[in-house]
Amino acid sequence: MVQPSKITISTSPFLHHRDTTPKIMWEVVYTLVPVFLAAFYYFGLSALLVSVAAIAGCLATEWFFDKNAQRGASLRDGSAMITGMLLALTLPPGFPMWMAFLGGVVAIGMGKIIWGGLGQNIFNPALLGRAFLQAAFPTAITTWEAPDGQYLAARGTNLALPFFQGETVDAVAMATPLAQMKFSQQATPVMDLFLGNISGSLGETCGVVLILAGLYLAWRKIINWRIPVGILLAVGVLSGALYLIDSQKFASPVFIALAGGLLLGTVYMATDLVTSPLTPKGIWIYSIGIGLLVVLIRVWGGLPEGVMYAILLMNAATPLINKFTRTRVYGY
Repeated sequence: MVQPSKITISTSPFLHHRDTTPKIMWEVVYTLVPVFLAAFYYFGLSALLVSVAAIAGCLATEWFFDKNAQRGASLRDGSAMITGMLLALTLPPGFPMWMAFLGGVVAIGMGKIIWGGLGQNIFNPALLGRAFLQAAFPTAITTWEAPDGQYLAARGTNLALPFFQGETVDAVAMATPLAQMKFSQQATPVMDLFLGNISGSLGETCGVVLILAGLYLAWRKIINWRIPVGILLAVGVLSGALYLIDSQKFASPVFIALAGGLLLGTVYMATDLVTSPLTPKGIWIYSIGIGLLVVLIRVWGGLPEGVMYAILLMNAATPLINKFTRTRVYGY
């Protein structure tokens, strides 16, 4: 006798993708590992100390505000880990650990939890945490050091006690390539930018690693390839036009693309699924807007870098972009 087949009755959606949110999050975490290895290669123990502190701040805050019956269950999706890793990559190697920890607390508390949790936030949490640190500790977050091959030595004020000056170290503060170009019109060799042998934040190391990571994430369709393309296209067109007008005053498009945190922000932060637009037209408006703002801030702003502010401003505009680029429903 033939057994009747079992019919499952349920509501939509009926088709489910094999990639879940935790799986996507942890895959992004794995792609960040080579970026951290490059940071450790150039900055040694300091890169590890700053990263551990930022990640610990994010994980502790996520655990504290977890409302699940089993406290800490929300840590499994990997979102807090990504936020901590990205925050760490925006910080200088000599940054105090307690400040990095505090930045992680703000990133999760004010960048995620206060909005209702995962998927509800308007701003990228890591950049919000970084913006807080920029406003609260402007001197510490703009003190840079060049790679010197000292792998086991702490830099700057890594080990300073909270709210104390900390010991003065013998390391010499160095200007970043963007600062040298903005204030002295001195361009850093492209190969140094490409390989990361420069002073700057942990995530400004080794552009080639970030490019490869972006290509992999786009191939896996974890990020929307239109966002990086739109940003780099806008940066290239505007900076290229300025370079043609006055090559002595303005940097080349290649320098603008490789210097600073543009590649890190383009690959990992601007492509955030939660804080970027949903519509095809909106994605182009969003990405081109970021690219234009980056160049405008770098050229005419008071600070040499503008990636953080450009992404946060376009995050704020994302709800309006979604509203005015909404796809017309068939039949209306």
